[in-house]
Amino acid sequence: MLGSAVFQACLRTRPNPRLPSVSALSSRLWSLSARRNAATAAAVKPAEDEEEPAPKEYPKYELTDDDLKRLRFQRNIGVSAHIDSGKTTLTERILYYTGRISAIHEVRGRDNVGAKMDSMELEREKGITIQSAATFCDWEATMPATGEKEKYAINIIDTPGHVDFTIEVERALRVLDGAILVLCAVAGVQSQTTTVDRQMRRYNVPRISFINKMDRPGANPWRVINQIRQKLKIAAAAVQVPIGVEDDLRGVVDLVRWKAIYNQGEKGNQVVESDEIPAEALELAKEKRRELIEQLAEVDDEIGELLIMDEDPTTPQLANAIRRATTGLKFSPVFLGSAIKNTAVQPLLDGVCAYLPQPAEHKVTAHDTSLPVSAPPVELTPASAAPLVALAFKLEEGRFGQLTYMRVYQGTMRKGQFIYHARTGKKVKVPRLVRMHSNEMEDIQEIGPGEICAIFGIDCASGDTFTDGSTTFSMTNMFVPEPVISLALKPVGQETPNFSRALNRFQKEDPTFRVHIDRESKETIISGMGELHLEIYVERMKREYNVECTTGKPRVAFRETITQRADFFYTHKKQSGGAGQYARVIGFVEPMEMNEETGKDTEFVNQVMGGNIPSNYIPACEKGFYEALEKGSLSGNPVSGVRLVLNDGLAHSVDSSELAFRLATIGAFREVYGAARPIILEPIMTVEVVAPSEFQSAVIGGLNQRRGTIVDSEVREDEFTAVAEVALNDMFGYSNHLRGITQGKGEFSMEYKTHQPVLPQVQAELETAYKKSIGQIKK
Repeated sequence: MLGSAVFQACLRTRPNPRLPSVSALSSRLWSLSARRNAATAAAVKPAEDEEEPAPKEYPKYELTDDDLKRLRFQRNIGVSAHIDSGKTTLTERILYYTGRISAIHEVRGRDNVGAKMDSMELEREKGITIQSAATFCDWEATMPATGEKEKYAINIIDTPGHVDFTIEVERALRVLDGAILVLCAVAGVQSQTTTVDRQMRRYNVPRISFINKMDRPGANPWRVINQIRQKLKIAAAAVQVPIGVEDDLRGVVDLVRWKAIYNQGEKGNQVVESDEIPAEALELAKEKRRELIEQLAEVDDEIGELLIMDEDPTTPQLANAIRRATTGLKFSPVFLGSAIKNTAVQPLLDGVCAYLPQPAEHKVTAHDTSLPVSAPPVELTPASAAPLVALAFKLEEGRFGQLTYMRVYQGTMRKGQFIYHARTGKKVKVPRLVRMHSNEMEDIQEIGPGEICAIFGIDCASGDTFTDGSTTFSMTNMFVPEPVISLALKPVGQETPNFSRALNRFQKEDPTFRVHIDRESKETIISGMGELHLEIYVERMKREYNVECTTGKPRVAFRETITQRADFFYTHKKQSGGAGQYARVIGFVEPMEMNEETGKDTEFVNQVMGGNIPSNYIPACEKGFYEALEKGSLSGNPVSGVRLVLNDGLAHSVDSSELAFRLATIGAFREVYGAARPIILEPIMTVEVVAPSEFQSAVIGGLNQRRGTIVDSEVREDEFTAVAEVALNDMFGYSNHLRGITQGKGEFSMEYKTHQPVLPQVQAELETAYKKSIGQIKK
C-alpha cells in the first residue's frame, strides 16, 4: 500500500525546483480530501428534511370562440414525395382550382413560364424543385360526414423530392400540421418516399396519401397501397376507386359518400357528382369499401365494434373514424387521381380539409430555457391572447433584405411590434409582415396562431425562436443531416467580396451546406448532401453574384474512428526562459456508439478527483480533445465515435495554463491514437435504380462491379427496381454508366445510409496519399 502511494507521488513529480515536494503534495491531497468529506457530510444531513421543488406552474390560456372558429377552418399542409412523383404539378392544380392563379403552367412547359411554385430560374430550367415554396389559398370543401360545403384557409408548402435538398423537406415538416404524401401509381414507394415517411414520423405529422399518375400505362394503385402497408408500416386503405383505367381514366368513386365524381369543363374545373356508380366500377367499389372498413377496424374501436356486430357504419361514422385514425397517426387514407390530366384533385382538397388536423389538434411543445434541459416540455396553446411564440424555419435573401419564414404557434404578431430573439435575447422590431405566394407577397397588419408568414429585416438563423419577451420559451430545433460530399472551390480570376458574401448567405440559408478552409492546402472546401446540391450552389454563385468558380474533384466525406480502448499518460512541458508550459494528463480513449438522445458520437468525460487538475483547466482539456478530433492522423479526416475519459493529471503553480492543458490533451490524443487501432470509415449510400426489365442483368452487374450489395429488387410488367447499398466513393460517374447500359432509359437516386469501414487496400491507399500530401506541403 505504502509502495503504491510512493509510486503515485513519484509519477506526479518532475525535477523542477518550483514544484512542491512529495510530502507537501500528499498533505495537500489529504486536506482536500478531508474538506470534501466534511462538505459531503454537511450536504447529506439536511437532505432528509428537504422536499423536491414543485414543478413550475404556467398560466392557462383558453381558446376563445373566435380562436376556435378561425382554427377549425385552418389547415397547414406540405406536399412531399420522391423525385418526379408530381408534387409541383399537383400544387399547381390546387392553386388553379382554389382561384390563386388564373392559368395552369407545366413544370417543363413549352410556354417558358413554368410552374408557379418553381420561381427560381434554375428550377424552371432543370424541371426540379430546389427550394420549398410557401403559398396560401381558400377552398370551399364538401364535408364527407355531412355533405355540406364549408370554406377553409389552407397554407401549403411545396417541397423538393431530391435527397440533396432534404433539409427543405425537414424544415417544412417541422412546422406543418399535416401532409400529402404523393406516390407514383407505377413506381409506388421509392427510396425518397421512405425518407419522407421517416421525417413525418420524426415530427408526428399525420398524412393523407395521393396516388398520382393514374393515367399512366401500368398504373396499379392496389400494389402501391400494399407497399404503403408493408414498407412504410402504416395502416392504409383507398377512400376512392378509379372509374376507367390508364388513358381511359374519367373520374373516381368516393367510397365514404358513395358517389361517382367526374371532372368536366376547361382544365377539369367543374366537379360533377352522381349517385349512380358505373357498372364497371361497382363490384370493385363494394370490395374496396369493405377493405376500408376492415383496415379502420384495426385502428379504431368504434368501427371495430360495428364490424364485430356485423353492422355497416353510417357515412358520418366512417368519415369521423378516418379523421380520428389519421390525426392519431395510425392510418393514412389513400386518394387516387392524375394531376396532369386534371382528374380528382378537388376531392383530394376536400380530404385535406376533412381528415387532416387543425392547428389546435396538433400537439406542440416548447422548452423553458430558465429551467434545466431535463425539465419536462411546456405545451403551447394556439390562443391569440397568449404570449407570442414563433419559430423561424427558413431564410431567404430577397430583394428587400433577408426574408424570414415564420410559423406562429401561440399569441399574435403585429407589424411594428417588438419581439425578442430567444437565443440571444436581442429586441427587434417587425418592420414588415407578409404572407407568401411563391415569390410574390401580400402585406398584412397582423397574424394569429397557427399561421405561416414571413418577416423582413430580422437577423437570425434557421430554427431560432421569437417571443414577446414575457416568456423564456424556446422551440426544439430540427434534425440536420451531416454532409456526405465535398468540393474544393476557387473563383476564376481575382477573388471579390461577392465570393465570401455568397458563401456566407448560402450557409445561413441552408444548414446542410458547410464551408471551411483547409488548414494545409488553404483551399476553400464546400460540403453538402450530394453532387447536385453543390452544383446548384456553384451555378447560383455565377448567376446571382456574378462569381464564376472552378471546382476540384469531388471528395467523399471519409471519417476515422478507433476500435479499441487505449490508455494515455502524457506530459507537455516547454521551458524557454521565464514562465514555461507544463501540464500532465492521464486517462484513456475508447470507442463510442451514437447516443440516440443527443445525436452525438463523441464525448469528453472528466473523472479527475482531488483537484490534481484545477477545475478552471478542465474546459481547456475538453477544447483540446475536440480540436484533436478535427483531423485524424491516418487520412486527415475528422475522427468520430470516440470517448475520452480524463482520470488524473498534474498542474504546476506557475507554468500551467489553459494553453498548456489544451496542447497536452491534443498531444495525448495523437500519441494514443495509433494504439487504439484506428480505421477509416466511408459513407455508404442506398441506391435505387429504375430501368426497363431487359436491362436488369446489366444494371445488377454494374452495381456489383462497384462493390454494391443488392438488398431488394422488384420486377413489374415492363420495368424493374433494384435497391443496393454502395460506397459513395464508387458512385462517381455512375450516371453516365447507367445511361450507357440502359440506352438512356434508366434513372437512379441515392441517399446516405451510414458510415462503414473501408477495405484494407483502400485504407492503405488513403494513408499513402495523405502522407504524400503532407510531405508536399512541408516542402
